[in-house]
Amino acid sequence: MVIGSVSIALLLVFIVISLKTEVYIIGVFMFFAVLTIIAPFYDMPSLKKSGRVIYHSPLFISEKPTNGAIKIHGGTLFDYYFVIDKKMNGKQRTNFILQQYLDGLLSLMEQYKENKHLIVKGTSYIINERTAEKMGFKTIKTDTFQKIILNFNFLNVLLSYSIAKNKLSFPAVNNTKTFQAEIGELIERKEYVENLNQSLKRMIASNY
Repeated sequence: MVIGSVSIALLLVFIVISLKTEVYIIGVFMFFAVLTIIAPFYDMPSLKKSGRVIYHSPLFISEKPTNGAIKIHGGTLFDYYFVIDKKMNGKQRTNFILQQYLDGLLSLMEQYKENKHLIVKGTSYIINERTAEKMGFKTIKTDTFQKIILNFNFLNVLLSYSIAKNKLSFPAVNNTKTFQAEIGELIERKEYVENLNQSLKRMIASNY
């Protein structure tokens, strides 16, 4: 696996540097940073098999509902690496990712349509706030723990974002927004989501 091999090689390089310079924090930091990169390649298949996460589309995931709420996530580095066609350019990849989000959201609505008060919550630095509101979401304050997790996984996020853009690109994690809605509120805007989804599908087909 290319990413795994590169990650281990980088880790070894930084361990050598930390030993040579006696700045051991470098090695410790890189160990945890590399761990966030390779973890999804081992974690996600087992989490999916156990039912702890559900793939509503190849790039849209939800956790099992807990206390009347369900957390949603975009695809992991594992998913980006294996799902996105390497022949796509940056614009095509961005459209494809957004289209997969919409496909997943529609699938989520269908699965939980009988539980209209179930709260759906997700955090993103990609989704436009205005578009999210048109889909039925409200913007709420991102909790501190979520920000810590995002910054801890920055190297993972950097690689995922760079794959999405097809070039080295730095994500604007400071612009992270948390969105929330009830299933019923999303269903009310379902037609908008379906139309946007179909529009992106046509765009992808015509440019690919």
